[in-house]
Amino acid sequence: MDPRVFIPASVVIFGLIGFAVIYSGTAADAFGTLNAAVTDGVGWWYVLATTGFVGFAVYCGISRVGTIRLGDDNERPEFSFMAWLAMLFSAGMGIGLVFYGVAEPLTHYVGPPASLGIQGSTDAAANQAMALTLFHWGLHAWAIYVVVGLGMAYMTYRRGRPLSVRWLLEPLLGRDRVEGWIGHTVDSVAIVGTMFGVATSLGFGITQIAAGLDYLGWIEVNNWWVVGMIAAITALATYSVVSGVSRGLKWLSNINMMLAGVLAGFVLLAGPTLFLLQAWVQNLGSYVQSLPELMLRTGPFTDGAWLGTWTIFYWGWWISWAPFVGMFIARISRGRTVREFVFAVLLVPTIIGSLWFTVFGDSAILRQRNDGDMLVDGAVDTNTSLFELLNGLPLATITSVLAIIVVVFFFITSSDSGSLVIDILAYGGRLETPKTSRVYWASLQGLAAAILLVVGGAGSLTALQTAAIVTAVPFSVIMVIACVSMLRAFQYDLATTPRLMRVSAPEGVNGQRANRREVSATLAGLVMVHQIAPGNYEVSPDTGELIIADPVDPLGDDTPRGGTPGGEAAGEALPEPDSPPTTPTTG
Repeated sequence: MDPRVFIPASVVIFGLIGFAVIYSGTAADAFGTLNAAVTDGVGWWYVLATTGFVGFAVYCGISRVGTIRLGDDNERPEFSFMAWLAMLFSAGMGIGLVFYGVAEPLTHYVGPPASLGIQGSTDAAANQAMALTLFHWGLHAWAIYVVVGLGMAYMTYRRGRPLSVRWLLEPLLGRDRVEGWIGHTVDSVAIVGTMFGVATSLGFGITQIAAGLDYLGWIEVNNWWVVGMIAAITALATYSVVSGVSRGLKWLSNINMMLAGVLAGFVLLAGPTLFLLQAWVQNLGSYVQSLPELMLRTGPFTDGAWLGTWTIFYWGWWISWAPFVGMFIARISRGRTVREFVFAVLLVPTIIGSLWFTVFGDSAILRQRNDGDMLVDGAVDTNTSLFELLNGLPLATITSVLAIIVVVFFFITSSDSGSLVIDILAYGGRLETPKTSRVYWASLQGLAAAILLVVGGAGSLTALQTAAIVTAVPFSVIMVIACVSMLRAFQYDLATTPRLMRVSAPEGVNGQRANRREVSATLAGLVMVHQIAPGNYEVSPDTGELIIADPVDPLGDDTPRGGTPGGEAAGEALPEPDSPPTTPTTG
C-alpha cells in the first residue's frame, strides 16, 4: 500500500463523513447551499469540458490514433466482446438507468426547461423530454469514461506503466513529477471522487429498493431499514469483490444484464410495442438533432436551477465516476484497438441506453397522456415512478420484485468494481491487492451512502447530488490535462511504430489474378503493396518469422477477382473487367 495516497484519501473521506454527522442538524440546508454555489460557479466549466471530451474521443476514434492497439501489436483481447460489453455497461451506469428510467423522461415531459420555449404535457414536450434524457445519458457521459479508460489502458498495456490515474499525466509532466507529490495528489483526488460518486449511486439504489418494498406493502421505510439494507447488500458486494473480476464480477454482470434485459423486454412486449419501436427511432433522431443546441448550453439568463438539478449534476456525477469506470474499462480492455475501444464504449451503451429509456420513459409518458395516473400530488415521485408504471401492466408484483432484484445486482456490481478500482489506486496500480483492503473500501462506500441518506433526510437526493458534483471539480481539471498529455503520447507512438507492408507480384495474392481496377496498365511491370493490420499476423516463437493471416473472402468464392461465376467451369475465357484505354494515361 502507498501510504502517501491511502492516508490522505482516507482522511478526506472520513472528514467529509464526519462533517455530515456532526452538523446533521444543518446538513440538509448546507448541502443545498453548496450545490447551488458549485452549480453557479463551475457549471459552465463542466459543460465546456464535457463537450471537449466528446471531441477528444471522436478524434482518437477516426484518426490514425485509432489503429494503436492497447497492448502488443498482435495481442488478442482478454475477454469476449459480449462479456466485455456486459461488464462495462453493468458497472458503468446500472443503478442510474433503473432509478431514472421512468422518472427523468416523465419529469422533463411534465416540467420542461422554460428557456427552450415548450409547454409541458404537450406532444413537443414528449419529444423534447427524450432528447434531453438521451443527452444526459449518451455520448457525453461515455466520452468522460473514454478519456480516463483509454489513457489508462494505453499507459498500462502498451507503455508498461502501473494501472493508475497519475500516469496519464506523464507524457506532459514527466516521470519525476508523476512519481512525486503531484502524482500522489492526483490518485488521492481520484479515490475521493470515486468513493462519493459510487456512494451517490448506491444511495439512489437503496432509495429505490426501499421505495419498491414500501410500494408493495412489505415494509415501512425508516432509517433502520435503510441502514440494514445497505449493510446486507454491502456484505454481498464485499464477498463479490474478494472473489475477483474473472469470477464474481464477470458472472454477476452477465446475470444482471440478462435480468435487466428480461425486465425491459417484458415492458416492451406487454406495453405498446409498435409505438415504442417507432418512438425509439424518432428519439435517436431527436437526440442527434438536438446535440448542437444542448452541448454548450449553460442558461446564463434562465434555467440555472434546472441545469443544476439535471445537466450539471450529471456531468459532475459522471466525472466523479470517471476514475472508477475508466480504470475498470481499462482493466478489461487489454488487446483492443483504440478505435474499437472508443466506438464500442461510445456507441454501444448509448444505443442500449436509448432503447432502455424509450421502453420505460415513453411508456410512462404515454400512460400519463392516456390515463393521467403517473404523478403523485401533481409531481413525479422519482422513487416510485417505476413501480407505478409496472403496476399498470400484467404480473405487476412479479415484475416489481424483478426490478428490485436488478437494482440489488447493480448495487453489488457498482460497489464491487468501485472497491476494486479504489484498491488498485491505493496500491500504486497493482492489479493484485490484498482482500483485507478491498473489504475496507467496500465497507467505507456503504458507510458513506448510509450517512448521506440518513443525514440528508428529506433532502437526501440533494445531499447525494452535491457529494458527486463537489468531489468531481478537481478531477475535471486533471482530465483536461490528461487529454493534452495523451495526445502527445499518441503522436509519438504513431511516429515511431513501423507500418507493416507485404509485397507481392502483380498476379495477385495466392495465385489470384490482380484486378485491373487495383493495378493499372502503367504499373503492370511493378509490384503490389498490401498493408498488414497489426492484428493479422503472429510472430513465430522459434524463428521470429512473421506469419501473416490472409483475409477471408466474405463471399466464400474462389473465383478470381474480375472473373465471372462459372466462367472457368464452362471452359470460357475470363473477360477483363475493363477494356484498356485507347490512349495512354498517367496515374
